[in-house]
Amino acid sequence: MSAPPATAAPWATADSYAAALRTGRGPLFLRRSDGWLLPLEVERWCAGADLVDREVLDRCEGAVLDVGCGPGRLVAELGARGRTVLGIDVSDAAVDHTARLGGRALRRSVFEPLPGEGRWGTALLMDGNIGIGGDPHALLTRVAQLVSPGGLLIAETSPMDVDERTQVQVVDVGDAHGHVDGRPFPWARLGTPALLRHAEGAGWRTIAQWTTGGRAFAALRTRTASSSAEPPKSTAVISSQ
Repeated sequence: MSAPPATAAPWATADSYAAALRTGRGPLFLRRSDGWLLPLEVERWCAGADLVDREVLDRCEGAVLDVGCGPGRLVAELGARGRTVLGIDVSDAAVDHTARLGGRALRRSVFEPLPGEGRWGTALLMDGNIGIGGDPHALLTRVAQLVSPGGLLIAETSPMDVDERTQVQVVDVGDAHGHVDGRPFPWARLGTPALLRHAEGAGWRTIAQWTTGGRAFAALRTRTASSSAEPPKSTAVISSQ
C-alpha cells in the first residue's frame, strides 16, 4: 500500500475547518502560496443532499465508500435509502458531524487500512476530493484497490479544464487577521479531461461524464478482475473494523 501523503495532519487539525463544520458556515478557503483562493462550500456540505447530489447517488451500486465524507450529507442520504455506506475523513469534526446525522464514519485516511478493501461496489470522490494527497495517480490507484472487480468510482471534477498539483493552507478570511491553519499540504485540482488521463494509467475505464447544476462528474470502472473478491454483504463488514 502507498504511504499516506502529508495531507491528513494539517487538514485534520485545522481549527477553522472544525469550527466551520460545527456552525455550518464559512467563509473558508484553500489558499495557494501565490494567494489564490479556492472556496470551500461549507454551507452546501453541511446542508442535506441536494438534487445534484441525489442524482449522483442514484448511480451508486452496491455498498458505498465515501472518501473524504466531510460532514456526512451523502452518507446520511444513502443511509436513509437503506444502503450500506461508510464515510471516511481525516477530520474528527467531520466524523462527529456524520455520526450526529446517523451515518457511519471512520477517522481514517484513504491511504490507511480500511474495512472491506477490494469489496466496495462504489467509491465516491465528491466536492473536489480528487485533490486528496496532491497526487491523482496515487489516489486513483489506491481507490482501485478498495472497490470490487468492475467496481464503480464517481468523481466530481472542476468545471474548468485544469490539471494542477500545488501546496495549500486552510484559511478563514472571515477572521479579521485572515487566520491560516497549520503548515501547507499537497492538493490537486482536476477537470474531467485531466481526470480521465490520470485514470487511464491507474486501472480505470470511463463509462460516463456529465455536468449539472454547474458541477462536473465522471463515472469510471476498474478494469481488473479477481475471483476472490466479494461485495460487502452487510453493515457487519463496516462495523467489524
